[in-house]
Amino acid sequence: MSRLTAALFLCLATLAAPATLRAQNIPPPTTVSPATNPAIDAPASPAKPAFTYTPLHVPPLSPGVLELLKLEGQFSAAVTAGGGKAFSSWFADDGVTLNNGQPAVRGRSAIASIANWDPTAYKLSWYAEGAQMGPSNDTGFTWGHYDATTIAKDGKSTTTTGRYITFWKKVDGKWKVALDASANEPPPTNGLPTP
Repeated sequence: MSRLTAALFLCLATLAAPATLRAQNIPPPTTVSPATNPAIDAPASPAKPAFTYTPLHVPPLSPGVLELLKLEGQFSAAVTAGGGKAFSSWFADDGVTLNNGQPAVRGRSAIASIANWDPTAYKLSWYAEGAQMGPSNDTGFTWGHYDATTIAKDGKSTTTTGRYITFWKKVDGKWKVALDASANEPPPTNGLPTP
């Protein structure tokens, strides 16, 4: 489970819990007394609770963002299990893919003609790190990290990692991928700045 998925699950589980259970999961606030903290020059006064970080302090995600994150998770799970055929099935008829060093591929049929990998030889998975819903709630985008692993016949594998962005739109009431773009992570620089 990715860290984002785990954090999202924890946040949703906490918000879905009854108030009495939520209150039991929140640690009591710690206090800072000026008399015991030399960094505070104020005269001694009643102790004030210090800020305590809990899942309730995480800004709430809008229903639209949650919908896009869930949708992106379903897309990734389907492709991990079903390979290229599953990948192309999520696209709108006029969808586009953009990949490193490749020309744009336009249209679901063109995408399906090149997305023909078997998930036992090529594993593509990803997780969303963020999302934004458009103002009309019928378009939006997600972005995050992907791993692409090629498995050779001798069992050796090579993994490429990178970043992606998926633009979504509703077509006849169903979410479809309008554009999927990805870029490989740059090679390590051994701490040196990139030119």
